[in-house]
Amino acid sequence: MRNLLIVASALAIAACSQAEEAEPVVETTEAAETEAAALAADGAETPGMYRVTTEAGDVYMEEVKADGTYVTTKDGEVTETGRWEQPSPDQYCTTIDEAYISEDDDGTRKCNTEQIGEDGVWTSVNDKGETAIVERVES
Repeated sequence: MRNLLIVASALAIAACSQAEEAEPVVETTEAAETEAAALAADGAETPGMYRVTTEAGDVYMEEVKADGTYVTTKDGEVTETGRWEQPSPDQYCTTIDEAYISEDDDGTRKCNTEQIGEDGVWTSVNDKGETAIVERVES
């Protein structure tokens, strides 16, 4: 009986002292963990303050926020709010908030084609073919 206890104890100790299987190491990089920042046509990150001048000469200020929202004002009054996306530097897309849906804008996602010409002017062309001049400004 005593030998049985010694053998059982030895087996228990051996079982407890076996090396645990190493968990697989998953290496991640910081870049993989964070989504790449959207870049505007000027090569800088999209969030910021912009002055947008339409073909008709109307001037709007657009604050594009890092949280994916934007606020457009004219003469200090809010004219539109919504969400933005920048799938590529030459494409800027917006979806207006429900409060601004009208017969002119049904609230579907709209994308503008953007570029900086050889003359250094940043233009944005909407789905109707209307061109606006865009300038990044200090907020």
